[in-house]
Amino acid sequence: MRSKILIVDDEINILMSLEYLFKRKGYEVYIARNGNEAKNLADRYEPDLVLLDIMMPDVDGYEVCDYLKSKSTPPKVVFLSAKSKKDDVQKGYGHGADLYLLKPFSNKNLLQHIEELI
Repeated sequence: MRSKILIVDDEINILMSLEYLFKRKGYEVYIARNGNEAKNLADRYEPDLVLLDIMMPDVDGYEVCDYLKSKSTPPKVVFLSAKSKKDDVQKGYGHGADLYLLKPFSNKNLLQHIEELI
């Protein structure tokens, strides 16, 4: 069975490039452009891993992470963010993230981390 990944970002170029990258590697991929859409897709498809931006309109990534981690079988959560201060990274892990990666990132490095997590 293919692993399911939910990609959440309000930047369409990031969504499209990551969707292509992970589909090419054989993952089942879902995309969301905001936090509310992410919550709905997570409830519907129960992804194994969520790639999550932090700064999004309406519902931010921290709130989405809290929601995901409250589930009985929570997915792995990887924050992909431009927020690079030590406090930002600590806050991400404090909300339950399994990994915090900084933008910009290399596809090779991202794939390696994802394959280790799922």
